[in-house]
Amino acid sequence: MRVLIADDHDLLRDTLAMFLEGEGQMETECVGTFDEACSRIESDAPFDLVLLDYNMPGMNGLQGLRAAIELKGGQRVALISGEATRQIAEDALEAGAAGFVPKSLAAKSLVSAVKFMAMGEQYAPIDFMTAIEEVSTNALAEKLTPRELQVLKGLTEGKSNKEIARDLDITEPTIKLHVKTLYRKVGAANRTQAALIAREAGLY
Repeated sequence: MRVLIADDHDLLRDTLAMFLEGEGQMETECVGTFDEACSRIESDAPFDLVLLDYNMPGMNGLQGLRAAIELKGGQRVALISGEATRQIAEDALEAGAAGFVPKSLAAKSLVSAVKFMAMGEQYAPIDFMTAIEEVSTNALAEKLTPRELQVLKGLTEGKSNKEIARDLDITEPTIKLHVKTLYRKVGAANRTQAALIAREAGLY
């Protein structure tokens, strides 16, 4: 089996490659950006599976996933992520991904998941996909919709509207609308104030 691992975290990428090659049945190639991954797919011998990090440079979220799936007449592509939500995992599977692999998955399970996907099956860890999401009792959180909370998280991380739009795979004008609405709901005049209010409320 040939597996392409595309992740910008060197340690994680190398560790994953070591685990997979340790099985003796897999050959791995590693790259650190989405563009490099696309180049390898186009120029190298066919891969049985491509693992794409959801947040690496050039990835552009689910848009990048869809583009990679379509390369060279069709690819088996799976998302790996340490931060993606269950909604993102579900959207990825609906978009045709071979699977979704949390970076928190145990090494043995990860190797099994890669084999499973490389053989043509679709994979997502049942415990991750069926976990009951914690219901927030935070007073500030209760004022906001799930999407507004995601946008607010982006603001607390100092991200621009464009970056937040890319992370959530929605348009920049939509982000601007969410920002304007959440300002009104939390009583903020600007991005910095909104981030401070969120932090003081213990949201992020």
